[in-house]
Amino acid sequence: MKAMILAAGYGARLWPLTADRTKPALPVLGKPLVGYVAEYLAQQGIEDVIVNLHHRPDSVRAALGDGSQFGVRLRYVHEPVILGTSGALDNAREMIGAETFVVINGKLITDIDLRAAIETHRRAKALATLVLRRNVAHERFSIVETNHGFVTRFAGMANPAPVFDSVEFDAPLMFTGIQVMDSRIFDYIPPGVFSHTTTDVFPQAIAKGERIAAHVAQGTWFELSTLQRYLDISLALLNQRGLSGYTGRGASIDTEADVRESILWDDVIVESGARVRRAILGDGVRVCAGEEVTDAAVVRVELAAGVTPPAKAPKGYVKGDTFVVPLSQ
Repeated sequence: MKAMILAAGYGARLWPLTADRTKPALPVLGKPLVGYVAEYLAQQGIEDVIVNLHHRPDSVRAALGDGSQFGVRLRYVHEPVILGTSGALDNAREMIGAETFVVINGKLITDIDLRAAIETHRRAKALATLVLRRNVAHERFSIVETNHGFVTRFAGMANPAPVFDSVEFDAPLMFTGIQVMDSRIFDYIPPGVFSHTTTDVFPQAIAKGERIAAHVAQGTWFELSTLQRYLDISLALLNQRGLSGYTGRGASIDTEADVRESILWDDVIVESGARVRRAILGDGVRVCAGEEVTDAAVVRVELAAGVTPPAKAPKGYVKGDTFVVPLSQ
């Protein structure tokens, strides 16, 4: 079975970390985010993997190479104009072929049992099977409505969690970005144009009586789509290892500096007396003596100053040789 990793997105809400690379190429504790996805597929028994590219394509190629270090064989397909989650599949149709295949977002870290989802797909004889999970925390993800094990509708965003604790079995279902598809899906994808599966393909297929199976999964699932989520999830992964922070290659922290609950990329310098709390410091950032950085993402000024940010990018400001984006937006 083949899989396709969707890695073409800009990562606007992760800007300015994505100013010089695409979202799946972001390092997470020293490993590219998309590398976690490739390793996951290999662990689930899928080694033949296609990756679509658009924004900063060389950053993904540099991060993944031929895939061998992550246990997979990779082929790349470029999108000169971004095509969306289903338009991307049409663009890679010849590579995918006529067999059942897996599609997964390139921004996930998970251990969900994919083999079980594939078995659900086969048993249901479905056009597609979406891997869902309970949104117990009522985070801002779209609600997926189901009936007797099949998807019926894609509803609006989940409301914020109520004051009382959510009961897991009563929490809304959300899409994990992992799906199994029959090659007949191409009958519903408009060729050569931008389209999304959840808005343009699945509703049309459901209306025509096709089965879109719902596989409700357990397991660890992290989605790194915002600066705050990037930091929180990185710290949660570190906590599992008994660590409270991460320092990349060539980084230097003065013995008189105070750095806590922060992620430092490569070649970061934190000088004497500096204080860093809950921050993401990009490659080559220098925190000068006595300076304080709290609840912020920081990159070198030349990456962001004078650059028109994407529409959904968080706001930031120039501070000396750095560009600072507060996390609380």
